[in-house]
Amino acid sequence: QVQVVESGGGLVQAGGSLRLSCTASGLTLANYPVAWFRQTPGKEREAVSCINRSGRSTYYSDAVKGRFTINRDNAKNTLYLQMNNLNSDDTAMYYCAIDFRRPNCSLGYKNFDYWGQGTQVTVSS
Repeated sequence: QVQVVESGGGLVQAGGSLRLSCTASGLTLANYPVAWFRQTPGKEREAVSCINRSGRSTYYSDAVKGRFTINRDNAKNTLYLQMNNLNSDDTAMYYCAIDFRRPNCSLGYKNFDYWGQGTQVTVSS
């Protein structure tokens, strides 16, 4: 049974940093594209970052490019999202999602098959 768990969210002041982690049981993250999405109430879930199966290609939304970094520790079967210079627009629930069907990132949220429960990030100004 596949289980995806995010951690690392919290309350941080504007300009601060957080590192989110995503762990999975029942599968090896390095075998799939894995993405971070975020969602605020009343809005559609949006892709923030993604790393493809090989790990050689990454994606960042324009909103986070230059501030967020996605990386994977294969030995720990863990995906990270390092978030720097946070601002109030980054406040959201953050989700880790796994695509079982494609080798590369395809960023519509309906393309992802397994999701964690999310971790809340709140940035105070």
